[in-house]
Amino acid sequence: MTTVIGLTGSIGMGKTTASDMLHRLGLPICDSDSLVHKMLAKGGAAVPIVGDVFENVISDGAVDRPALGKQVFGNAEALKQLEQIMHPLVRAGQKDFIKICRGRRVFAVVLDVPLLFEVETDRLCDLTLVVSAPKFIQEQRVLARPGMTRDRLTATLQRQMPDLEKRRRADIVVQTGLNKRHTSDQLTNIVSWLRDQ
Repeated sequence: MTTVIGLTGSIGMGKTTASDMLHRLGLPICDSDSLVHKMLAKGGAAVPIVGDVFENVISDGAVDRPALGKQVFGNAEALKQLEQIMHPLVRAGQKDFIKICRGRRVFAVVLDVPLLFEVETDRLCDLTLVVSAPKFIQEQRVLARPGMTRDRLTATLQRQMPDLEKRRRADIVVQTGLNKRHTSDQLTNIVSWLRDQ
């Protein structure tokens, strides 16, 4: 039996770090952002569909992501159109990943999904894991990123379910506000528990 873990967390909460740690602990990771990148790249499944819906966004057989971003950022209707294209493709990719891992009899896999609850990917999961840190730490981490502004952070948070609600829905909450060792210890204990099931 392969346990499907849904990993999520708001921007700056340490999801990428947690995903890397789980990978080092031996769990295969399906990163939904990577799936999207592949689907928008040359030969990707989303390229012809996106090209039909959005004008002047195809360059050298791939979606020009900055050009697409200009059309959807701040445009709720355009963003919704893009999501209606991408979500079913990503969902199919996640299901293929789970099927392959089950065929290999892997004991647990991770679906790394920024909007896990928002797009209802938690329905594919046996266990949901949310990473969380205090708000001031979240802001410090995000605002230290190159090109990040407080306005962009606010816009991103408005698209995401509040951290409090994510924690309420989660099966397990991993605290990432102290240090990486503390985060790693929590994840190691979770993986050990799953191996023993």
